[in-house]
Amino acid sequence: MTKVNVEQVRKQIPAGTRVEPVWMDDPQAPPVGTRGTVTAVDDTGSLLMHWDNGSHLNVIYGEDVVREVIYYGEDVVGKVSDHV
Repeated sequence: MTKVNVEQVRKQIPAGTRVEPVWMDDPQAPPVGTRGTVTAVDDTGSLLMHWDNGSHLNVIYGEDVVREVIYYGEDVVGKVSDHV
C-alpha cells in the first residue's frame, strides 16, 4: 500500500468512526454486528480498533470487511457501504 493510499483510508475512515464487522478472517474476531470505534489507521492502512465488547483486534486492510455505522444522537440512522 502506498503512502497516498494510506492517506486516502485515513480521510475516508478517520479516528472516531463507528464501524461493525461484516467479515473478519480471525477466530478472535468480534461477532458480526458488534460495534467499535476506529482509534487510528496504521501505515499499512489497517484500522486500529476499540470494540464495544472490549476487544482491540485490528481490521486488516485488504482482508477484513467492516461497515460504517451512522448515528444521529444515540439512534442509528444508517449503515454506509463496506470498507477496507
